[in-house]
Amino acid sequence: MLPAGAIIAAMTSRAQLHEIVDMLPESELASAQRLLQALPEDPVLRALLAAPLDDEPVPEWEREILDKARESLRAEGGISTAELLQQLGL
Repeated sequence: MLPAGAIIAAMTSRAQLHEIVDMLPESELASAQRLLQALPEDPVLRALLAAPLDDEPVPEWEREILDKARESLRAEGGISTAELLQQLGL
């Protein structure tokens, strides 16, 4: 049996999760549902979600490439996912 504190913590987490789901726009609900359904069954997904953030420093050459890409997006704008898929023939 779980200690009383664990039950309260679980209830708090569950309540917080419900609040987060309630804040999602309708357009994101299907994605959230797929993710939540896969979580208990997929050990790789659980490992990825539990993995620490990458704290490796970004090398200067990579930073320059990223800056150039961001500037291009600001100047020329991006394309939608639908446009990208069309360009790729998917």
